[in-house]
Amino acid sequence: MKILVLNCGSSSVKYKLIESDTKEVLAEGGVEKIGLPDSFLKFKRPDGSKETIVVEMPDHTEAVKNVLKVLTDPKEGVIKSFDEIGAVGHRVVHGMEKFNKSVLITPEVIEKVKECYAVAPLHNPANITGIEAVTALMPDVPQVGVFDTAFHQTMPAKAFMYALPYEDYEKFGVRRYGFHGTSHRYVARRACEFLGLNYEDQKIITCHIGNGASITAVKDGVSVDTSMGLTPTEGLMMGTRVGDVDPGALIYLMQCENLDADGLSNLVNKRGGVAGVSEISSDMRDIEDAIAAGNERAKLAMDMYEYRILKYIGAYTAVLGGVDVIVFTAGVGENGVDMRASILKQLAFMGVTLDEEANNSRGKEVVISGKDSKVKVVVIPTDEELMIAQDTAAIVGGK
Repeated sequence: MKILVLNCGSSSVKYKLIESDTKEVLAEGGVEKIGLPDSFLKFKRPDGSKETIVVEMPDHTEAVKNVLKVLTDPKEGVIKSFDEIGAVGHRVVHGMEKFNKSVLITPEVIEKVKECYAVAPLHNPANITGIEAVTALMPDVPQVGVFDTAFHQTMPAKAFMYALPYEDYEKFGVRRYGFHGTSHRYVARRACEFLGLNYEDQKIITCHIGNGASITAVKDGVSVDTSMGLTPTEGLMMGTRVGDVDPGALIYLMQCENLDADGLSNLVNKRGGVAGVSEISSDMRDIEDAIAAGNERAKLAMDMYEYRILKYIGAYTAVLGGVDVIVFTAGVGENGVDMRASILKQLAFMGVTLDEEANNSRGKEVVISGKDSKVKVVVIPTDEELMIAQDTAAIVGGK
């Protein structure tokens, strides 16, 4: 079955057309700057070459329409008509406690997703806009929602509750939800397949390390704790997000800088992290270049970044009662050779050893721990789109 996977942001749409049976990616690309006069669609051809088309797309319906136009284009397309698309799978960021698995999109599901707008004001409305765009263009094609938060709904209360008044949980749903769930679920399973291990009998720590970053403790096939919280701001130091910070410090800064709620949100989501500390960039490649040039602030940012990762791995090793497998994934996790080496060397007390030669690899599935390591450490490139396609095919096929 051909599944169109859509990831709709506030001003963008990323897509992949995947043959779910063979896992083959038939087409991929994305639309950017929706609503602006210089909006454009870019896509990759089967031969690897890329094309960019500048076209005005005032809204997501027009964006999805242009994606479908490219997919069915006589010259550039890979399908002859919309009828070849068996279903559409959507990444939906926040499902609160309403969704613990992927679901077929219905009017009732849409209303429940809208009820989550308050905790994901930038993401969920865009996700719904994408669903509505597909409904308008292909009303008879089934759609499935795959939630970032669903995988973490197995966390016990002691892990997901905050030490706030309990009524805040009852009235407003304030608790830890976690994100990147589709990625953590994929790489945890794939790591076990790659290593020839039984997924449901392992203690795994998955490290999704990118511009947004989170770490998850997976025990016997389920998530038992994760670093992100009610929102994606908590946990690790990220590209521009602050991660863990004393709430008292935020109150103090609100008073010092006369910040309102929007100002505070901007501070913790866009002005902090690697970019805020280094005052150079949120891109780790730029940070590495600055470190090589002797920039001390860049070195501090990198040290802080690695330290948070190390600390969460240590904490989750305790939570799991030991660890069998550590997985690195996402942009930095898959490509950060020096970062991985630095962290693994500091895990020597756990019996972790590093295979320097194997670790000198980017974007490939590889075991980077030494043969004598007591913990298997692997790099597994994430594939959230494949996970979404497979969930979609399973739900649509069995509806």
